Amino acid sequence: MPAAHRKPKQRSISGHTARTAATLALASAATAATAFEGGVAHAEPDLTPAQVRAKVDRLYQEAEAATDRYNGAKEKAREARKKVSALQDEAARREDALGDQRRALGETAAAQYRTGGIDPSVQLLLSSTPDRYLDRAALAERAGTRQAASITRVRKELRAIDQLRQRADGELGRLKARRAELERQKKTVTRKLAEARRLLDRLTPAEREPAADRASRSAPRDTTASAPAKATNSRTAAAISYAYGALGKPYVWGATGPSAYDCSGLTQAAYRAAGVSLPRTTYSQINAGRRVARSQLQPGDLVFFYSGISHVGLYIGGGKMIHAPNPSAPIRIAPIDEMPFAGATRVA
Repeated sequence: MPAAHRKPKQRSISGHTARTAATLALASAATAATAFEGGVAHAEPDLTPAQVRAKVDRLYQEAEAATDRYNGAKEKAREARKKVSALQDEAARREDALGDQRRALGETAAAQYRTGGIDPSVQLLLSSTPDRYLDRAALAERAGTRQAASITRVRKELRAIDQLRQRADGELGRLKARRAELERQKKTVTRKLAEARRLLDRLTPAEREPAADRASRSAPRDTTASAPAKATNSRTAAAISYAYGALGKPYVWGATGPSAYDCSGLTQAAYRAAGVSLPRTTYSQINAGRRVARSQLQPGDLVFFYSGISHVGLYIGGGKMIHAPNPSAPIRIAPIDEMPFAGATRVA
């Protein structure tokens, strides 16, 4: 066969060319696998239901810690708003009160201007009744002394008002910073809760919680009034009774009742019903009373969990508490050993 009619021989992909192609293929696969890294749709390794639950629990814990920071920032923002309002109101009130003094001084100054061109000795010479003039001069001198004192008071008051306005401006700056912190913590909470929901959506209802928890939740709920009777005093009894009344209500981050609560919102509301004022956050509530050891727990004590003191429940005795767990579960009775114990305090 003539050379012109032969098919050209195809070169095989081997050696360096093959290695280059393989490298490109692997790089392409790696790029595709990580193309959505950081987004909702990025590739994840296959997780068992137990691993998913563990990851969800961690996200809920992180969200609750962020919720506590949000609650703290919200309280500080509220305090800053009160300070700004009080300072502005006081400045306005003092400025109004100063108005009469300033008007009186203005009238006196105007009168002095009109008569001040005549020397007092000349006025005495021109006076037809020198004795009466001297009497009036003595009165004017005393009035001048009083006027000088009034001017001093006005100047002092103006400085005080200026200081009040400066303090109000400072509080406004702090309020702005608190609001920015609120937004940051709100975004953190919503992001972590959204990720937890996304993970839970990958599981069937039966896989979303361990069998022990399913059995516990399906068991009849103890809503009798016997638990409050175990309390050491009327205030702890009232707090426990309130918590029992909240059983089954939803967890909502940042909520303080009466239809929904987060963990510290529940304990705060329970003790508010008992006439005891508690701070808003878990890391503040743990310092609101007398610390007690786990072995000395009594019904009504507040029990705290995790190293960051990010969760709290109300102890009801028998190793159990009433708490608001997280968005996946309503307010319920649970053993205190289901989370890492961090401490307890007695507030009543």
